[in-house]
Amino acid sequence: MQSAHPSNILGTPGSWGDIPRGASWRAALEQQLQPWWPKMYGYHLLKIGNLSAEINSEKCPISHQVNVGPHGGNLQVIADPYLLPFAEKSVDACLVAHTLAYAADPHRILREVDRVLIDDGWLVMTHFNLLSLLGIGKLVPVVRHRQPFRAQMFTQMRLLDWLGLLNYEVMYQSRVQVLPWCRQGGKMLSTHLPALGCLGVMVARKRTLPLTPTAKKIGLRKPSLSRAVGATKSYRDIP
Repeated sequence: MQSAHPSNILGTPGSWGDIPRGASWRAALEQQLQPWWPKMYGYHLLKIGNLSAEINSEKCPISHQVNVGPHGGNLQVIADPYLLPFAEKSVDACLVAHTLAYAADPHRILREVDRVLIDDGWLVMTHFNLLSLLGIGKLVPVVRHRQPFRAQMFTQMRLLDWLGLLNYEVMYQSRVQVLPWCRQGGKMLSTHLPALGCLGVMVARKRTLPLTPTAKKIGLRKPSLSRAVGATKSYRDIP
């Protein structure tokens, strides 16, 4: 039986404008990613989801940037994120901006992204931090069914575990916007208490070798030393 579409479950927003204060949150994420775009090279950059499509990546040297999603006006390819219409290991970088937050099966999307990424390819991911004021809002019955509280929120450690299982090396991780209702997110609090930031950013690379290689233990067989036939024995006189 075909699984229900994520938008029917979590109310996937069509743009950052559909999320309260979404424009300022997008600007905060773009500022965090600015130093990393120039480091990515290759031929194809894939942006999965409507929110990813609106993230500014002009500083990325990858010229062919494709927006992919199930529906929307700012997309070049209309496709299911769970079944990307791209060959295995054909994409150099992939952006999933809050895509997992509105996915019914986040693990499946990560596995599909891993399938199309080349070896040493880049994965850029943003998310809502569960251990933040937004996470507390999910406990309030009046607002938990509204945006953005209805979205899934993850802790940093949980996402690190997922990436570790897929053998990704996290190059950068950060959290911003401690005060989600402020346009600047509370600069002082964001500086001294970044762990409480409502928005999380991760930049990782797909590795083909284990990140923590373990030396293979090889049992060395001791040579059997048997006396040669007919060999003379030397005796020492006991005093």
